[in-house]
Amino acid sequence: MAAAEYWFESQDGLRLFSRVYEGPAAAAPVVLCLHGLTRNSRDFEDLAAHLAPRYRVIVPDVRGRGLSARDPHFNNYQIPVYLGDLQRMLIGLGAPRVTIVGTSMGGLMAMVLAAMQPPLVAALVLNDVGPEVDPRGLERIRGYVGKSPPVRDWAGAVAQVRLVYGPAWPGLDDARWEKLARASFRADAAGVPQPDSDPMIAEPLKDTSKAAPDLWPLWGALAKVPILSLRGEHSDILSAATVARMQREKPDLRAVTVANRGHVPLLDEPECLEAIDEFLASAAS
Repeated sequence: MAAAEYWFESQDGLRLFSRVYEGPAAAAPVVLCLHGLTRNSRDFEDLAAHLAPRYRVIVPDVRGRGLSARDPHFNNYQIPVYLGDLQRMLIGLGAPRVTIVGTSMGGLMAMVLAAMQPPLVAALVLNDVGPEVDPRGLERIRGYVGKSPPVRDWAGAVAQVRLVYGPAWPGLDDARWEKLARASFRADAAGVPQPDSDPMIAEPLKDTSKAAPDLWPLWGALAKVPILSLRGEHSDILSAATVARMQREKPDLRAVTVANRGHVPLLDEPECLEAIDEFLASAAS
């Protein structure tokens, strides 16, 4: 099922983009997919196609990523601003209640939105993220965001993506790496691949309170929200200890560990698809 394009203007005048898979009917439950820090809506192409026969799926490019405009003020690259954009988008699309699949930064956004706007959020799928970010992973991310050298061609783009993500995604074949590179870069007018995110998103990472806020104070507010946690077995962002605390404080949390993955699971793994399908069916009922 092909996605429709939805363009809207942010409160501060940026032109922002999202993909909308209309689903089987106007009344179908809505799934909102939120990507990670340097990523974009294309990360969810396979998952959205998988879900679209049963759900209306909305997949935005957060400002500064993908087809959404880059912000001239890098201090706007933070969760409260992103959530303002999301709420404006959901009003425009007529989506008053959603289940959110949030990867990494998208999961942080999802938790804050669910705590602050309970009527809006029906359920959460948190992909390799929780109320606490492991400092090891944050330092790794700081080491590459906005600092990667330019590439000259698609072979260079593939090599760079493999260098950054290879430890997290062992065992992928060449075709999968090519697809990941095409979702990470976009060719410019000269045909040269350019990173599909604003390098200035690295600036707010210097402030840990913005890049990795402590969301434990909000976790209790999510007590009644159905939540599925997916964790890469070798994740350096979501520790096993954090998942254990999440489960202690929220006994109905559903938690799945994805074998042979670091940060983050790609969501095409069989255990991810099975867990997401079961969880969304339960949440919709």
